[in-house]
Amino acid sequence: MEETATAVIGAGPHGLAAAAHLRRAGEELRVFGDPMSFWQTMPTGMLLRSNWTATCIAEYEGPLSLDSYQAETGRSFTRPVPLDEFIGYGLWVQSKVAPDVDRRCVSSVTREDDAFVLTFADESQLRARRVVVAAGIDDFVNRPEVMAGLPSELASHTGEHKDLGGFAGKEVLVVGGGQSALESAALMKESGAVVEVAARADHINWLHGGKYHRMLGRLAPLVYAPTDVGPMGISRIVAEPGLFRRLPRGVQDKMAYRAIRPAGATWLVDRLAGVRVRTGVQVLEARPKGDRLDVTLSDGRTRTVDHLLFGTGYRVDISRYPFLDKDVVRQVRTVNGYPVLRPGMESSVPGLHFLGAPGAYSFGPIMRFVAGGWFGAETLTRAVRGRSGADVVRKPTLEPMGDGA
Repeated sequence: MEETATAVIGAGPHGLAAAAHLRRAGEELRVFGDPMSFWQTMPTGMLLRSNWTATCIAEYEGPLSLDSYQAETGRSFTRPVPLDEFIGYGLWVQSKVAPDVDRRCVSSVTREDDAFVLTFADESQLRARRVVVAAGIDDFVNRPEVMAGLPSELASHTGEHKDLGGFAGKEVLVVGGGQSALESAALMKESGAVVEVAARADHINWLHGGKYHRMLGRLAPLVYAPTDVGPMGISRIVAEPGLFRRLPRGVQDKMAYRAIRPAGATWLVDRLAGVRVRTGVQVLEARPKGDRLDVTLSDGRTRTVDHLLFGTGYRVDISRYPFLDKDVVRQVRTVNGYPVLRPGMESSVPGLHFLGAPGAYSFGPIMRFVAGGWFGAETLTRAVRGRSGADVVRKPTLEPMGDGA
């Protein structure tokens, strides 16, 4: 059986950040997964809501930053960053830090003595002393109960569509008031669909688009962190997971909600002109009517539409990772599906680590975003190397690894 010190499952932003830091520290590892696979399933034409620094993988200054990518490749693109450009950037990072990525599908991870055994779809196996799960959120799609039993051609989740142009000429009701729902509505409208949005909240939260950054000028970094998560002041606190996790749980929960509540980017406002957005409304029932749907809303109205699109986000539950053995999952201490993690992003199962959104309960809301990879990769690397020290976000200082390194 093949062996490795560390197996990283996932080759998206968090997995690549882990590979970058671990390899720079001289650690032996193998990376498994299809690079940037989740991002490649997102709707064509999407723009990233995060600002320039927060869109950087592994570091926001240095050889793996967006600035370095543009300088080396000659690429030049607008802000906000287009999805296709971010995917290209991610693949460039992968070529630097994980050129040997193994694209085999991990079908199971089991515990064996003081190590783990990874079994692949081809039934080959690998033994690893440590496993880092950076498998993203694709398995965590949140489908409301009202979707149950409805055919996919009539009702679906925003995460199921790469090309929203297929809705041209159709009447679509989009459910949700966050970025995913609102941007999907804009893309469908621009493709020729007749779109309406129904949001449960009594209003839509619109981000300020950097207005206060510009007003504060050089003072902006005092209250806004490069991670770009959360409003003024809160941004700085949630950017320090070592500090955030020491706050009372009630304070953490309130601060996390304020930092990541459903909201739309300000640049969507003009693009949604002509789209009716109803707030304070929920879908109570949806029934097929021929090749359409009769939808009953909480305000008493009934709508007949061609499609019901749910922008209802994702709900973390590590038991939904299909490759994690049930016995392993049972040994992981969890709260509402989230693993309870200690420094190093390590779970209650020694040697089993979780990066990305599953780390949000223990280390705060930045773990849900690309920028959370900076902290996750650093604290993981310190744990692997047996180092001690405060869990703080510091600017990574990776040296170039070179092509094919």
